[in-house]
Amino acid sequence: MTTPNPETIKLVKDYPRPSPVFTVARVPNTNRCYFGSADFQVSEADLKAEKFEPTPLYSHGSYVTSLVLAGTRLVSGGYDGKLIWWETASRQQIRTVDAHSRWIRKVVASPDGRTIASVADDMIARIWDTETGKLVHELKGHAAKTPHHFSSMLYVAAYSPDGHFLATGDKIGQIIIWDTRTGQEVSRLEAPVMYTWDKVQRLHSIGGIRSLAFSPDGRLLAVGGIGKVGNIDHLDGKARIEVFDWQAKSRLIEYESDAYKGLVNQLAFAPDGSWLAAAGGGTLGFFIFLDVAKKKLLKEDKAPMHVHGYTMTADGREFVMVGYQKIAWYRLEG
Repeated sequence: MTTPNPETIKLVKDYPRPSPVFTVARVPNTNRCYFGSADFQVSEADLKAEKFEPTPLYSHGSYVTSLVLAGTRLVSGGYDGKLIWWETASRQQIRTVDAHSRWIRKVVASPDGRTIASVADDMIARIWDTETGKLVHELKGHAAKTPHHFSSMLYVAAYSPDGHFLATGDKIGQIIIWDTRTGQEVSRLEAPVMYTWDKVQRLHSIGGIRSLAFSPDGRLLAVGGIGKVGNIDHLDGKARIEVFDWQAKSRLIEYESDAYKGLVNQLAFAPDGSWLAAAGGGTLGFFIFLDVAKKKLLKEDKAPMHVHGYTMTADGREFVMVGYQKIAWYRLEG
């Protein structure tokens, strides 16, 4: 299979939405997608429908911040601290779990779909059995407070391709890698540039690890966030990506965009690991492709909205990006 060329990326279509869309999951080999939004709804839509009209399926008690497909199970998490299971075959809500005491930021599925992991601002990562909804492991290791004694946040998680490891990232730039079989911490990395403390104007911190992705061979871990912020009210810091050989604890790539400021909210490697795709936003939305081996920029361009997240097809040829009041469908032609 030929890996598509990021320089050929083209917008297929975009769809205006009445409220911000935070998360998307695409049914493999179809044009059907599930969306989670600021209107508290999980909805479903066909990208190729004559008229794009997402159908509401069920609701959370607050923003729906993350959802994932694991086989026929759709699992969503929200600011209400709940995980909700939806059976796509029977189109029924089958389970609700009070999973966290604070906002859920991310839900991810293991490659085999047997477990899902959730992270939240209670600074705990939890691994759940997809079939039964039972708790498998509770992972505690991220500090509850920042170095300046404010509450921290746990933003993101990512499984390794073999499912044996889970990486989690927090507000102060710390990444922990866990063994999913034992629930034990196996490594810890730091990306301190992605954390900014304003001690003068706001007594406030911003930044943190907002995206993580393992390479297809499991050797590399990509980390996304924002560089040092000048004006914390406007995400006034360069979009930043770091790539680690996580087992060697060696930082291999540091990239900061000269064109775009804001948070890198989503990362994914090409199927063969040759490039790394990033997307996010500040005042403007953006997407970035890096050549991993050559450690250089391949493509960087404006997105039609601040991108909160995206889903990429298994062949790396299509992206569905979601964000501030818009959904954008992209295709790599090469």
